[in-house]
Amino acid sequence: MTKSCPPPSTSRASEPSTAFKPAELSREEQARSLCLRLLTARARTRAELEGQLAKRGYPDDVSVRVLDRLAEVGLVNDADFAEQFVRSRRIHAGKGKRALAAELRNKGVDNEVITAALADIDAGAERERAEQLVRDKLRRERLDDDDDTKVKRRLVGMLARRGYHQSMALDVVTVELANERERRRV
Repeated sequence: MTKSCPPPSTSRASEPSTAFKPAELSREEQARSLCLRLLTARARTRAELEGQLAKRGYPDDVSVRVLDRLAEVGLVNDADFAEQFVRSRRIHAGKGKRALAAELRNKGVDNEVITAALADIDAGAERERAEQLVRDKLRRERLDDDDDTKVKRRLVGMLARRGYHQSMALDVVTVELANERERRRV
């Protein structure tokens, strides 16, 4: 038989006088706590954290001090964020350079940092990723008749939404569609 413990007391007399209460925390500590909570969920850019602090009414001087300290200890680093973001979105979402640059800009990353993060992606690598996306999609497509217009339009649209140039997308779709038709004939 187990013995149950009584619930903790809610009276103020039993609380130690040295305990911090959320209302007693300074604005800077509250801002730091908020940033740490946000960073626990996922990595964020400095601009995203500034926006969250401003939205909650923290003064600019408090925000700057907190974010400078977080950057100093390495918790906020836009360059690292951009590299990880590009790698992840390319692998998992199949995004092209244009879409990645736009998403990073929306997150408040500087253009220099964006350029550096996208420098590793050359035209060949981008084309290979587009080919893989189209091949994966074509495996599930029904190619009943000889009219490929609808399929081409859908696939080019898919690549365009992911940030690939239209001319490259059309070329990739045309080549991969011909390859898929040849594969299905055999």
